[in-house]
Amino acid sequence: MPSPPLTGKTVLVTRAAGQSSQFTTLLQQEGATVIEMPTLEIVPPSSWEELDQAIAHLHRFDWLILTSTNGVDSFFDRLTAQGKDIDALTRVKIAVVGKKTAASLQQRGIQPDFIPPNFVADSLVEHFPDGDRLQTMKILFPRVETGGRDVLVKELTAKGAEVTEVAAYQSDCASTIAPHVLDALQQNKIDILTFASSKTVKCFHHLLSSFILHPSSFPNPVCIASIGPQTSATCAELLGRVDVEAEDYTLEGLTRAIVNWATASGGS
Repeated sequence: MPSPPLTGKTVLVTRAAGQSSQFTTLLQQEGATVIEMPTLEIVPPSSWEELDQAIAHLHRFDWLILTSTNGVDSFFDRLTAQGKDIDALTRVKIAVVGKKTAASLQQRGIQPDFIPPNFVADSLVEHFPDGDRLQTMKILFPRVETGGRDVLVKELTAKGAEVTEVAAYQSDCASTIAPHVLDALQQNKIDILTFASSKTVKCFHHLLSSFILHPSSFPNPVCIASIGPQTSATCAELLGRVDVEAEDYTLEGLTRAIVNWATASGGS
């Protein structure tokens, strides 16, 4: 029986602490040895005031847009903290970006009203179901406090929608690298670096710079794998290149892309 395709490969996972387990499992099922290096820490926003105000007036909104599992968790945890439950959303339709965001919502017993065909914010704007009535729409968008893309707000506003952005969480760079991870990087034990967002690339670069490391300085080539175009652009800017990009912008898609790389001549 042949060995799994990632047997003998060591993969670095850079997702936030608490969010890496699923990706780690997917890679291990393909035979990889996985080292987790959380580059992000998810923390509360600097103020809950705007989100609390929005929650107090949910009946005024037509749509709630959620673009990440962090957004789902932060919004609904705060909804509960304010003494409300999903009944407060009876009149509000919910749009999500990505299968994982939808799954996170469904775990709370809520079915999203709209999931765009492609798992990026641009697709949500392009295929928005009430697109011909956006001039009358009031949309609530709980999001990361700083560092997120502005395409949703800009394009929906340009189409006439009234979009209320509120900080639901903050994504900070981790402050240190665990000794065993630093050793693996310094000793060239990593075969594949994985990035599931532009922010993980930026924080990885920042952390490595603190320890005077850079992927280009490693003795042997390291594969840099990205979940999608935006993340790839950041890899190219900060790390000098990207070797693998997922066609399906999900963790499953990224895993498939890595497997394809490993089974091709360049990955052997």
